[in-house]
Amino acid sequence: MGHDHDHFETVRSGNKKALATALVITAGIMLVEFFGGLFTNSLALIADSGHMLSDTVSLALSLLAIWFAGRAVSAKKTYGSYRFEIITAFINGITLFVMAGIIIYEAVQRLYEPAEVQGGWMLIIAAIGLLANLLSAWVLNRGADVDGNLNMKSAYMHIIGDALGSVGAIVAGLLILLFDWTIADPLISIAVALLILRSAWGILQNSLHILMEGTPEEIDTQEVEKRLLEIEGVLAVHDLHIWTITSGMDLFTCHIDVDMDIDEQEVLQQAIKLVHDSCGIEHTTIQIEKPKIVHPSLKV
Repeated sequence: MGHDHDHFETVRSGNKKALATALVITAGIMLVEFFGGLFTNSLALIADSGHMLSDTVSLALSLLAIWFAGRAVSAKKTYGSYRFEIITAFINGITLFVMAGIIIYEAVQRLYEPAEVQGGWMLIIAAIGLLANLLSAWVLNRGADVDGNLNMKSAYMHIIGDALGSVGAIVAGLLILLFDWTIADPLISIAVALLILRSAWGILQNSLHILMEGTPEEIDTQEVEKRLLEIEGVLAVHDLHIWTITSGMDLFTCHIDVDMDIDEQEVLQQAIKLVHDSCGIEHTTIQIEKPKIVHPSLKV
């Protein structure tokens, strides 16, 4: 148990360091683009710095979520503040939707009213932005749990979305320079926005599933119940619930009816081990009941 807890905290520490590094990189490039835009009188640079600002805010919010989640458990918050990470992931998913919506809106406007675009500056700034985003993505992918932690994944997808935008801008810049196809800028922007929307939808679905205390996707409750019923002396399993507090922290509760003559402590020990080995869940609350036990039926 202690080893698993240490691993959980080690992962969280890695997440925090990777996020802080990515935040510094993203914020630094944002300032370069903003002041570069003022110096060159380039609206494209200033607009891109605004995009980087949204990423900076998202990374800062994710970092704040890790700090907030690390606060001690109290009598008022018996599970601590770990759920704040999932709330942050949900907020980041919404901001990805908003960001994609703004890109699509601006792109449609430019389809009807083509704007003068400086392909050369677009290439230079897009290349700088792409390098910065690739570095940030590499830092997160190497040092943070972007696959298993929804908060990290939402921050990572913000950076990937910005990187896709930079790639699109590079392609559009080349097409404008070589063929004077100014329409390439809005068309590629729409394609990138649709990719961002796809990722945002997945993050929103997963975070909302956790906030609604849904069963983790990788766990089959019917299979768990079936295996519990195979324990000697178990008559029935009911009021079984499996849910997630935050990424990597799942909880399990159930009631188990057993024979009058069975050793309930032995059944309990087997059930705890089964849930841990089959689901990887450490926090289990199992109530062992014998036929004489009577309690009101539960709504869920």
